[in-house]
Amino acid sequence: MRHLFFEGGRNIPMTGRQREALLRHGLEGLFEATPHSFDDGLWRLVHATGADRDLDRVERRGSLPSGRVLGLEGYIGEANHLSRDSQIGSIGGGNHFVEIQRVETILDGPTAYGWGMRAGMVTVMVHTGSLSVGHLVGGHVRDAMRTLFPPSLRHPENGVFVLPAGERHRAAWELFWDALHNAANFAFANRLFLALAAFEGLRRVLGESAFPLLYDAPHNFVWRETIGGEDLLVHRKGACPARGFAEMAGGPFAFWGEPVLVPGSMGASSFVLAGRGLVDSLHSASHGAGRALSRGDASRGHEAEFAAFLEQFHVVTPVDLRRPEVRLRRDIVQRKLEELQQEAPFAYKGVGPVIDTLMGAGIAKPVAELRPIMTIKG
Repeated sequence: MRHLFFEGGRNIPMTGRQREALLRHGLEGLFEATPHSFDDGLWRLVHATGADRDLDRVERRGSLPSGRVLGLEGYIGEANHLSRDSQIGSIGGGNHFVEIQRVETILDGPTAYGWGMRAGMVTVMVHTGSLSVGHLVGGHVRDAMRTLFPPSLRHPENGVFVLPAGERHRAAWELFWDALHNAANFAFANRLFLALAAFEGLRRVLGESAFPLLYDAPHNFVWRETIGGEDLLVHRKGACPARGFAEMAGGPFAFWGEPVLVPGSMGASSFVLAGRGLVDSLHSASHGAGRALSRGDASRGHEAEFAAFLEQFHVVTPVDLRRPEVRLRRDIVQRKLEELQQEAPFAYKGVGPVIDTLMGAGIAKPVAELRPIMTIKG
C-alpha cells in the first residue's frame, strides 16, 4: 500500500481532454472521454470493476455540469498529451484517509442483504475531497465575493463574505456554481481512484475478488434541493445527505433509503446507516463524531496512550518509520508521529453516541458496524 499510494506506484495517466471533461462534466464526462481500450495503470480496474456502470450508486452520478474550468489550465495540460499528475489519487492531510475495514456486525439484516453486505466481508472506505483543486477554485469565488462587498463597509472579521442571489449578481453566482462543480467533480474521481488503488493492493496480496461500490457522496457541499415542498440551498458542513426511500425512488436505494457513511476516528469503528428522510434535519446526518481535542492539544501529552495505539493498529504513511535510515532522522520521525497523534482516537469523541442520536431522532437507521484493519494516511 505504501508503494501504491506514496512511493511511485500511483499510475493514473490522463490526457488534457480527459481532465477537462472530468472537471466540466464529472465522472460521466471522464468515462465518455476515455476509450474502453485504454487500460494503462488503474484504468484497467476502472473497466474491470464496471465503475462506469456504477454511477447510480454515486450522488448525482458524480457528474455536476460546469460551463467552464476556473484557473486550472496548468493542471489540465495539452489536450492529446498523456501524462500523470500529482493530484488525482492523492489522499490529502488532516482527517482524510483510505481504510481497509471488516464488516464486524450486521445491525439490519434485510438492508445489509439488499446492499450486498455480510459479516466478515472486507471493505474499503475513502474519506477525502478536492484537495488543491478545490483550494484553487475556491480562491476564485472568495475573490469575486470580496470584490462585490461594498467598499464603504468594514470587511467581516471572520473573512466570510456574502454572495447575493438575484439577477444583478448573476455572473458571480454562475462563477460560484462552476467553481463548486469543478471541485466536486474532481473529488468524485479522486475517491474512485483511491478506492481502486486500495483494491489493487489487496489483489496483489490476496488474488482476484469482486469490488462492487456501495455508495459515494460528498459531505462538505451545497445542494439545491426541495425539502418539505420548499426550494432550498442546503449547505452540509461536516454532514452528509440522509434521504429516505421516497427521495431515492427510481434508483438502487428506493427500498431502503440513502446509505449514510459515518466514519469513526482512526482505529475506531465506522458505521453504515440508511437515511430516513427526516424533514426536520433537512434530510441530513452527522458525518462523524467531531474532535474532542484540538490538534494542538492532542499533540501534547497522551504519549503512553498513543504508543499503545501504534502497537495495536496498522497505519500506513508516506514515511516508513521502521526503516533504519528513517529512524536515524529523529526530526522526520517526530514530525510524522505528531501528525498521527493529532488524529489518534483520544482526539475524537466516541462515535457510538452519534449513532444512537441519529437512530433515536429518526434521521438514519444503523445497518452495519465496520472495524478497521489498516488505515492509510497522507
